[in-house]
Amino acid sequence: MIARFLLLASVASASIIAPAAYAQTQAPDGAPDQTDAEAQQVRGDVIVVTARRRQETAQEVPLAISVIRGDSIESTGNFNIVKLQQLAPTLQVYTTNPRNTSVNIRGLGVPFGLTSDGFEQGVGIYVDDVYNSRVAAATFDFLDVAQVEVLRGPQGTLYGKNTTAGAINITTNQPTFDFEGRAELTVGNLNYKQAKAAISGPLSDTIAARIAIASTSRRGTLFNTTSDRWINEQDNLGLRGQLLFKPNEDLSITLSGDYSKQDPEGFGTAFVRVGRTQRALNRQYDALVAAINAANPGRTYTPSRNVYDRLTDLDSSLNAGNKIGGASLKVNWDLGAGKFTSVTAWRFWDWKPENDRDFTGLSIVSRSQNPSQQDQYSQEFRYSQEGEKIDFVVGLFGFKQRIDTQGTEQQGADATRWSLTGALAHDPSVLQGLTASNTQYLKSDSAALFGQLSWKVTDALTIQPGARINYDKKSGFYERVVTNGQGQLISCSPTPATGSVLAAQCGVYQPQVSAPSDSAWNFTYDFNVNYKFARDVLAYATYAKSFKTLGINQNGLPLNADNSVNYDAGTVKPESVNHYEIGLKTQLWDRRATFNLSAFRTDIRNFQATVNGGQFGTVRGYLANAGKVRSQGIEADFKITPSDRFSAYANGAYTDAKYKRFTNAPCPPELSGGTLQPASATPDYSQAGVPGALSPRQCDISGQELPGVSKWAFSYGAEVNAPITLLAKEGQVYLGVDGNYRSRWNSNASPSIYTEVKGYALTNVRAGFRGEGFDVFGWVRNAFDVNYIETLQVAPGNTGLIAGQPGDPQTWGGTIKFSF
Repeated sequence: MIARFLLLASVASASIIAPAAYAQTQAPDGAPDQTDAEAQQVRGDVIVVTARRRQETAQEVPLAISVIRGDSIESTGNFNIVKLQQLAPTLQVYTTNPRNTSVNIRGLGVPFGLTSDGFEQGVGIYVDDVYNSRVAAATFDFLDVAQVEVLRGPQGTLYGKNTTAGAINITTNQPTFDFEGRAELTVGNLNYKQAKAAISGPLSDTIAARIAIASTSRRGTLFNTTSDRWINEQDNLGLRGQLLFKPNEDLSITLSGDYSKQDPEGFGTAFVRVGRTQRALNRQYDALVAAINAANPGRTYTPSRNVYDRLTDLDSSLNAGNKIGGASLKVNWDLGAGKFTSVTAWRFWDWKPENDRDFTGLSIVSRSQNPSQQDQYSQEFRYSQEGEKIDFVVGLFGFKQRIDTQGTEQQGADATRWSLTGALAHDPSVLQGLTASNTQYLKSDSAALFGQLSWKVTDALTIQPGARINYDKKSGFYERVVTNGQGQLISCSPTPATGSVLAAQCGVYQPQVSAPSDSAWNFTYDFNVNYKFARDVLAYATYAKSFKTLGINQNGLPLNADNSVNYDAGTVKPESVNHYEIGLKTQLWDRRATFNLSAFRTDIRNFQATVNGGQFGTVRGYLANAGKVRSQGIEADFKITPSDRFSAYANGAYTDAKYKRFTNAPCPPELSGGTLQPASATPDYSQAGVPGALSPRQCDISGQELPGVSKWAFSYGAEVNAPITLLAKEGQVYLGVDGNYRSRWNSNASPSIYTEVKGYALTNVRAGFRGEGFDVFGWVRNAFDVNYIETLQVAPGNTGLIAGQPGDPQTWGGTIKFSF
């Protein structure tokens, strides 16, 4: 029990490399040798995974993986994946709202910027073997979670959906035939309240059930002076229910259902800075604000220019209504010679947003929303068999998805003066009320046959090849209808006369219809060789040939230089991935410590990137192929438990991720705005192409760093405890600390001097008293109240405005947990 309590402070990390892993706290059957496991339990925690479809300790599996136990997640306050990156240095999670969330591993996974429905995730999110196609699922609270694994490197030859960068595998607590329950209540500053409860037990000799609920609320962290309300709040509710039917030891059938919703007022940004662009000075942010103030002397616009004042003045409605749920049926059947697994699942996602797309308190874009509804169906069959020399897994996976979206974007009273020049700029009616309404759908189908073989050549040497055949088909439809302020339809064909009202309106929104469609077959494979030099020393090497399937542009197509629609951009080529990795896994000091080291390189051709033209409303963002991207680095994990009274861990990662070739990228703000030559105040871009060759909309950023990636990232923590009797209760008093550091990174698809985010270090502390069945502790997160930025965004229009979201300030509170 003491060793179990120590886990509240520690993150168990293992560096491994194989295409999948499912870690769990207790092995149901086929567990490691009991004598060995018990011996290790005395010295430290045993983490059991089934990366090769058999029960093994994490240190024996050649897979790069960080395993984070549920009790560690709870004690450190990392209650969703967005927070989890503070414990896993190789994980990068950036979010401006649930839909626009980037989950990357080693800098790869999702194009940084506006999220599009038309591409696949490079990092798969799985909950109890069920693939969640929407990254929005990552923003929900963890609900009755037993363990989370962050798998690094391409995944796909052992299960489910193919992913090129890795996977986040979430395992929940399962129904039990022993009656048990737990409850947790947390309160803190910012009116923070979180409650969790779970109960499990038998309904008969063969049926068990489990139900869990979690609720989180917190006051917002930005104060909107326009609405006189705090925004960017938390308002989350989650439910999960499971029924287990186990007629005998060979067969188990689990029916699961879950529902989660978020209904906060959010998510908004605050003013961060202004940078000079290539537009004429009187068409940049400061001059435009001064002109609007001069034209409206009774309504002076003066936003706070210190983002850490946590003040904003957004004037549009804000909403981030988000609902995700579904049901699954999982069958595990031991056939004697092997095991058969079936996972059948349906999931839905309902997204109801309202945004302020101009990032200001001015009425430029008065309305911006793209609500959507998704249904997905998946079926997975697997058969695995173990032998004295040969183990293998074969599987079949099918996936079907449909997303329907209805979008609206409307211009406001200040749009004309902000966007136009000449006489038209003084007539608000030219653009006020101009509305673009879009209707779109996406159909996506996928099927795959996959397998992996493990050949134990000797007791020390194992060769492990895997392969996957994948078919994908995507078809979409997009229609944008434009109406003026009087509700009349407008048409931009033939091209309207230059300088006319219609030409001005068509320069902001153009009607458009497109129906992109494509399909592709792909064959991928991986090859792993691992060698056990000694009982506690394992070395491995892996090569993986992977892919990310084709994409289609689903939010409207970009325009050519002559303002015509570029229909050639309707589809995006698949990514081609070559991945190399070597690693070493060791256990030291009579297995009281582990030290793991891995080095990797990933080369991607036809990297799928998100770009946009920097114009208001012309296109929200679209996909394009960068020529080549490379990510390489070194990762190290160390954990020590010298006694029952102390444990500590330290994890680190160095990641060098770059665009090796991207000659048609969108220009960063300092090089955008309509001229061919860079201003003298702009940085030296000689390593990113020839500045003289710039076009008004494209730049060569070859050699520049990938967005969202820190070169250096660390996480660390320790806990010390002592036995004590308090209020007639025997237990432990403990003190724990954990923290993380990330070096600087860039928050724009094309790196910019204006969107560089400074590095920062966060420290969290906790202290409490725990005993059999209870835990009471106080905590402080961001203990030193460090000011830091979570994301920066370039406002549309090439005006130089940079908006962003400051990270959470110091928060503190207390938690009470009971279990029986």
